[in-house]
Amino acid sequence: MRKSVLFLLPLLGACTTVPASGPSAPPVSRPGASPPPQEVRVAPSTQGFRAPRVMNVPGLEGVIGRNETALANLFGPPRLSVTEGDAKKLQFTGEACVLDVYLYPLEPRGEPSATYVDARRASDGLDVDRADCVAALKR
Repeated sequence: MRKSVLFLLPLLGACTTVPASGPSAPPVSRPGASPPPQEVRVAPSTQGFRAPRVMNVPGLEGVIGRNETALANLFGPPRLSVTEGDAKKLQFTGEACVLDVYLYPLEPRGEPSATYVDARRASDGLDVDRADCVAALKR
């Protein structure tokens, strides 16, 4: 029995770890330890008002420049209305297409009006002619 215990001692010793540099070595970093803190940079704010570019495409004259109320009168209530800062996105849908209208103020503290339009098929999301979509969704 004593011989078997003596035989196992070297095996038990192999299960322990000893720091390579002795007791004064710094702790070893383990994988999965939390990463060092990251510096957070705040995006620079724009100074003053920036006027948006207004889309000028034939067939969209009845949409571009209109406010939210006028667009709702033209297409019915929007399926989606998203506000972000002073901008707004309205989404109108029908069997033929999905119409996204982006509204931005044209002057400081002005009411947002339609400046850009995008259109796609509801079935697969492929782009469609914007003017055709506007015509299909009009009441």
